[in-house]
Amino acid sequence: MRGIDQFRFGVNYVPSKRWYYCWNDFSAGEIAEDFDIIAAHGADHIRLMTIWSYFQPDPNWVSPAHLDRLSQVMDIAAERGLDVLITVFTGYLTGRHFRPNWEKKHDIFTDPFMLEAEERYLRALADVAHAKGNFMGFDLGNEINCSWGTRRVDGDAWSRRWLELCHQLAPGKAHVNGVNDGPFFREVTFSPQGLTRDQDIVSLHCWTKFTGALERGGHALAKPSVHLAAAMTALAKSYAGDPAKPVWIQEFGASEAWMGPEVIPEFMERTIRSAAAAGATWFTWWASHDITRAFFVEELEYSLGLFTVENKPKPQAEVFRRLAEEYRAADAAEVNRGAAIPAPPAPPQSTQATWDWLDAWIDALGPDWP
Repeated sequence: MRGIDQFRFGVNYVPSKRWYYCWNDFSAGEIAEDFDIIAAHGADHIRLMTIWSYFQPDPNWVSPAHLDRLSQVMDIAAERGLDVLITVFTGYLTGRHFRPNWEKKHDIFTDPFMLEAEERYLRALADVAHAKGNFMGFDLGNEINCSWGTRRVDGDAWSRRWLELCHQLAPGKAHVNGVNDGPFFREVTFSPQGLTRDQDIVSLHCWTKFTGALERGGHALAKPSVHLAAAMTALAKSYAGDPAKPVWIQEFGASEAWMGPEVIPEFMERTIRSAAAAGATWFTWWASHDITRAFFVEELEYSLGLFTVENKPKPQAEVFRRLAEEYRAADAAEVNRGAAIPAPPAPPQSTQATWDWLDAWIDALGPDWP
């Protein structure tokens, strides 16, 4: 398994046929077909969403059937050379909320009732994962701060508590807290200081639409968009106080609702080259597959994949494959341009102050920056 200081390329797995309903309506064959094309196009890992409300429908019980399906999915991935990062407390996904119905009167961050149930679930997942040679690590949840919020002191303590248990249950793996961009732009739930301190590799979600980069630049190939991941990499290293802090661009992508499909391959390539030069080493595109229009999601969600729902590669899939091969053969230390990392924005933290910092960093890039 490649280290955090080496390049890795993967995808956030979105099942092509049954979306995440696949955990309840399971087809190992369909998942195998998805993983075949993912592996054939250069991915070495997938980020896999377990839906908390499906896997733990009762605080005292984790579904053996769903754990068995997780085991099967990991085996299918292993047969194709794919490592698996497992998300844990996933209550938010693709604009939908999957919160367990038994948690609604409880604080997931501080209530002993919730903490006991959460530990039960995490340990159950670890019992499955620890025996798998392709287990990459745990992600505490997909953008958990989109479903639940709290004071930063409590959010940081919660994150640190479960990351420490993850390291006890699965030492030597990559355990992260895959929050959205919010904590790096404004004062919400988790602090950027805590996130950069408590993760061995900092996971970043760099969405041009949701951060405002697309609007600021006016088009998908403008500086704020193609350099967003690079600038957020520098920002994370700044908050860590360590220019060598490893960074994972864990979510980045492009919807045809935001830009023409002909632009997406170039957007992908320029984003990856810029972020790699800034010192990011792991890249995980959102998403592996488009979403079938048989299901109701927001318009932007249907066209985010490298592959269609018929498992056909889109042009960006070939760019992904080519870049994955190129960078995995490269020395990350030599690719890193060693750009200057200023002190982080002065408190109080705000979106405007953060963008002032990002804009200044981007404006300082030399003409030969990728």
